Amino acid sequence: MIRLSLRGLYLLILLILAGCWNSKDIQNLDYATAIGIDYDFEKGEYITHVQVLNFSNVGRSENVEVGKPVPIWIGKGQGQTIAESLSSIYATSQMRIFWGHVKSIVFTENLLKEKVEEAYNAVHRFGDVRYNILIYGTKEKLSDIFVQKSIFNLSPLDTIMFSPEQIYAQRSSIVPIPGFKFIAQLREPGEPAMLPSLTINDTVWKEDKKSKPLLQINGAFFFAGTKMAAWLSEEELAGSRWTQKALKRSLINIPSEGKPSASLVLIKPHYKVKSGVESGKAWFDIHLKLDATLDELNENKSIRTIEEQAAEVVRKEIRSSFKKGLDKKVDVLRLEETLYRTHPKQWHELHRNQTFILKQESLRHINVKVHLINTGKYKGRIS
Repeated sequence: MIRLSLRGLYLLILLILAGCWNSKDIQNLDYATAIGIDYDFEKGEYITHVQVLNFSNVGRSENVEVGKPVPIWIGKGQGQTIAESLSSIYATSQMRIFWGHVKSIVFTENLLKEKVEEAYNAVHRFGDVRYNILIYGTKEKLSDIFVQKSIFNLSPLDTIMFSPEQIYAQRSSIVPIPGFKFIAQLREPGEPAMLPSLTINDTVWKEDKKSKPLLQINGAFFFAGTKMAAWLSEEELAGSRWTQKALKRSLINIPSEGKPSASLVLIKPHYKVKSGVESGKAWFDIHLKLDATLDELNENKSIRTIEEQAAEVVRKEIRSSFKKGLDKKVDVLRLEETLYRTHPKQWHELHRNQTFILKQESLRHINVKVHLINTGKYKGRIS
């Protein structure tokens, strides 16, 4: 009986081992962390770039040496379809590519002109790719974007392309957007899609005396339907930041022109838009409330004066961004969304004969109220 039990045990062990023959050790996989997609209109081909990190670079442990350069591998594929282009990379990958760790997709400006929805849908037919990954556009070469590391030579996973929320919490400007939200905006009438754009900045940081290029969000692409309509810089979009409910903190100087007398950090925007149609034209009124903290004071001012001047700066920025959008026929303040949701019948009537309904006089009033809640170590006097 004992001999039979031992034989049974041996057979059981062999069966368990046989079930593991097709498994892969985690260190023997190529982990795709970012996908870049371009399109060659002359050849009718997609050009894809895949950023790949090994498990030892993805994971964190006490043995990882901070500051030690982390190698980045980039695969390039071509094909008439995105599936063919990505699959062409397999021929030379040496190891199996795992797509479940993709955290970002970057589209070139060229592709955004008319292929963005097609490209996004194709990528998400890969079963392992998630819907909550971040989406960007860029005017740079994809190969240049994907080789950028973080400060201290940390891995690309510590750059703004993968972890923008850390920077946004300190300096809120252009809000990062996950793929599912972007594609919803792309398909929703009255809600223009906005895609943050990545660039490479080599003028701010140095490692010793050597310039150190790092990634930066420098503006955004806007869409009319599913096709790119315009690109605006971060400076041109300064007024649109106050429309973001997710805004954490953003700095302004007062006054906006000349030598600043104070610097304030504005937080917690309460943004509302009233809309309507009169005489066949749309109108909009903006109501905005912001809390503020005083970061710097160069001249003695009353709290009331600081609040009034801050409100004027915000008002000018909103009006300026609205005008910049008009010049390129894009709704940077998302005013039409309110009209579409509150007066859908009038919205459709206005769009029956024209694709862009906004005029300079469409934005009637911008009511801004700033409440200074903290003066720090300064003791302001209320006049």
